[in-house]
Amino acid sequence: MSETSHYKVNTNKKGNEDPFSKISQKAAEKHIPVMVSEVLSFLDPKENEIYVDGTFGGGGYSSRILQKEKTHVIAIDRDKEVEKFAEELEKKYAGRFQFVRNNFSEIENVVFQKNILHVHGVVFDLGVSSPQIDNAERGFSFQKEGPLDMRMDKTGFSAYEVVNTATEEMLADIFYHYGDETKSRRIARAILKARLQKPLQTTSDLVRVIHSVMGAKSGKIDSATRVFQALRIYVNDEIGSLKKGLEGALKVLSPGGRLVIVTFHSLEDRIVKEFFQVQSGKSKNSSSRHSPFFSNKSHQPTLHLLTPKALKPQESEIFQNPRARSAKLRAALRTMAPSFSEMEEV
Repeated sequence: MSETSHYKVNTNKKGNEDPFSKISQKAAEKHIPVMVSEVLSFLDPKENEIYVDGTFGGGGYSSRILQKEKTHVIAIDRDKEVEKFAEELEKKYAGRFQFVRNNFSEIENVVFQKNILHVHGVVFDLGVSSPQIDNAERGFSFQKEGPLDMRMDKTGFSAYEVVNTATEEMLADIFYHYGDETKSRRIARAILKARLQKPLQTTSDLVRVIHSVMGAKSGKIDSATRVFQALRIYVNDEIGSLKKGLEGALKVLSPGGRLVIVTFHSLEDRIVKEFFQVQSGKSKNSSSRHSPFFSNKSHQPTLHLLTPKALKPQESEIFQNPRARSAKLRAALRTMAPSFSEMEEV
């Protein structure tokens, strides 16, 4: 796939209003942390220990960790709109909570810049949050009319740039690799044809093109689902961030520290599963350079799996929060062995 660096955001485009100005407190309060009991059970927070919530969002995990007396949390999130919720926790848990606006892929730098050598637990809740989905101005949802944006923050190119400037081949690759969309080429071809008439500016513009090719439904889901997922992942480099974040988490965790990851689609889960298997010495592909997490089998395992198989939410949670239905949780314990990358630096 081609590099993305040639896309530049034009903030003066007609009809492209700033999507970050209209998110409301009410929307953020709707966010319900997924599998919070299971996350807390695996993290097992204790007094005077430090934890990293790499995807702060509405602060659901952070606030629950902080309820344990004398725990400390470093929270990370790239979305500027969550800062107001972080401020509330900073006031409530003064001296115990710190927020850093950054991508969780930078966890290693964030922790070390605070002169902290190791932390006792890390949690990542991947994907897009309910407030982001529910705010039409962010452009994440195919069910809401809004600008084609999909950025987690104001930096980088938007979905508008991708949809209206990428080649047919590139669009097809994005839809196929990041959305598992088997009809990616037909959809890409239809997008190029439609944008010859006028640019696709809104989520509804894109949905109409997809539906014209696929019909409204693809099995049990809306036929636009996979394309919107793929664009969001691509625009925010979610896969690159995940891989770097996993490696960084391994470096900052102390021996005995817990790593807990909640994913929401199969591509994320495959990457987390492979990482856990490689680092625990259980992957058959760990010695292959085709693996995204190549390692030398002579290295000692750096993780001990706490979840041999991914855990799913209880039916009662799915009933209360339908968006939890696709969640999967994996957890692991940091061993005393140096990380593979640390070994290679020696």
